[in-house]
Amino acid sequence: MLQKSLSKKLLTNVLSVYFLLTFVVTCGQVVAEYVNTKDYIRNELTMLQKTFSRSLTRAIWELNTKQTVTTAEGLLAIPMIEGIIVRDDSGEIISQLGRSLNIHELYSQQLVQEEALIEDTPSGLFGYTFPLIFEFSGRATQVGDVTLFSSREVVFSRIMISIYFLIGNAMVKTTFLIILFLLAFRKLLTEPLTDLTEQIEDFEVDNVDGHKIEIDTTERNELKVMEEAFNKLIDKVAEYRKQLDQTQKELIISNEKLDQHNIQLEQEVARKTSNLSQAMMDLQQQKYELEKQKLTLTEEIDLRRQTEEELLTKQNELEKYVEELNMAQERLVGSEKMAALGGLVAGITHDINTPVGIGVTATSFLQERLDQLEAAYKEKTLSPKALEEFMHEAKQSTSLLTNNLARASELVASFKQIAVDQASEAVRTINFNQYLREVLRSLQPKLKKTAHEVNIDCPADLTLNLPAGAISQIFTNLIMNSLIHGFEGINKGVIDIQITDDNDDVRIVYKDNGKGVSPAQLEKLFDPFFTTKRDQGGSGLGTHITFNLVKQTLNGDIEVSSEEGKGLTYYIRFPKEMQAQQAMFS
Repeated sequence: MLQKSLSKKLLTNVLSVYFLLTFVVTCGQVVAEYVNTKDYIRNELTMLQKTFSRSLTRAIWELNTKQTVTTAEGLLAIPMIEGIIVRDDSGEIISQLGRSLNIHELYSQQLVQEEALIEDTPSGLFGYTFPLIFEFSGRATQVGDVTLFSSREVVFSRIMISIYFLIGNAMVKTTFLIILFLLAFRKLLTEPLTDLTEQIEDFEVDNVDGHKIEIDTTERNELKVMEEAFNKLIDKVAEYRKQLDQTQKELIISNEKLDQHNIQLEQEVARKTSNLSQAMMDLQQQKYELEKQKLTLTEEIDLRRQTEEELLTKQNELEKYVEELNMAQERLVGSEKMAALGGLVAGITHDINTPVGIGVTATSFLQERLDQLEAAYKEKTLSPKALEEFMHEAKQSTSLLTNNLARASELVASFKQIAVDQASEAVRTINFNQYLREVLRSLQPKLKKTAHEVNIDCPADLTLNLPAGAISQIFTNLIMNSLIHGFEGINKGVIDIQITDDNDDVRIVYKDNGKGVSPAQLEKLFDPFFTTKRDQGGSGLGTHITFNLVKQTLNGDIEVSSEEGKGLTYYIRFPKEMQAQQAMFS
């Protein structure tokens, strides 16, 4: 039984939205009609000023109270006016008729000096007030003021017919729309769905071909698509029934063949049982032969045991050779570190020579000028201009000397820290951002000869407690590998180093836009002694040392990815805090 009709639910939703929109629009139209009518009444009140102000002004000027009251009663007789207050030049009320407000609460001063509108009040009154000005012999004198009142009831009485028309119009349109929707939903949705449901309920599994559904419509809508899909399903079911009948026939034939095979199998079993008896006799004979062979195998086992003992002896010898190879590898790693340190010393020495040479030149020049100044002083030929030139040149020389000595001191301090860190495994606290820039400064002798660019993106306050030498060695090896291998044949390469703080860990992405490596080379990248520059003196230990420093010294992880022509990227992670004892046993 159908519990909820889809068409009714859809119709209810559509009509609910329409009713809401109709109600909102009708309310808006009523409000607009109210505001327009109220503005119109205010304009009429303004027009009444021009009509009656002259007569009221003259009556008050002539102290004709009766005429003033009569004029006020005439104004009150106008349907839109609910009340009127007329005052004289002293602020006293001459006439107060109909509904009105307390005039003293409306105005803080004695008389109204200019025209003004009175906005809606809680009582529903609103109005318009204007002064009464009498002109005599070219002089203007205010003889009083007039306040006219109207109300919401007046506005509503004027717009009531419009409200009835708006409501009636909305009701007629709504009724027509409901009838139209009911007919449309019934014809387009309810009746086709009912017909479809009845056809599906009459469906019989045994007579599939004769129960295709048909929907009485020429449009290709959702119902038509449903009809086609259901009929295709019926066609598939009919086809599957035919296949099932064919399969059942084939199964019957297969069962008949299986019975024949069973009979043949029984005959074959009887024949093979006879053969098996003969085979048992043959096996008994073979047993005796196997016992003889057992004795031969025992002798061979003894011989193999002796051979195994000899192999164990050779294995022990090979283990000693492996230990010797490991020691040789450690010595090679140490040699590689010392070679890197030697290259660092050579580069720093060259960089220090430049500011020191400039300082010596500046000192020599300053000494020469000082000697000339002293000679001029002794000969009493020293002029103020010469002294001024000397002071200017002395300032330039001392400034040049100070800057270059500071540069040399900075290089020495950076070199000292990096060199000590590379030669030591001690754990110390470093600012990662500043330390990376010191490492980069120590590599300037190599970088300044090229147009390559190194970008560092690191939090300024990232602090680490670990072996600083490992950090220096890792980034030195990675940058030098990019310069030597990655940027071979590239005039201007870019190295991006991105460091992020991941709670207790540090994550580093080192990326260059060099020529990259092939998949075969990528698999061997961390192997010891693997290098593509063997003929040019490459040791093949740079990436291997980096791998060991990350995995063993820093207790971290390192991965690498690359494509030929698209550069090479390292992904490094290690903890920010490391105890000294842990680093020592790493």
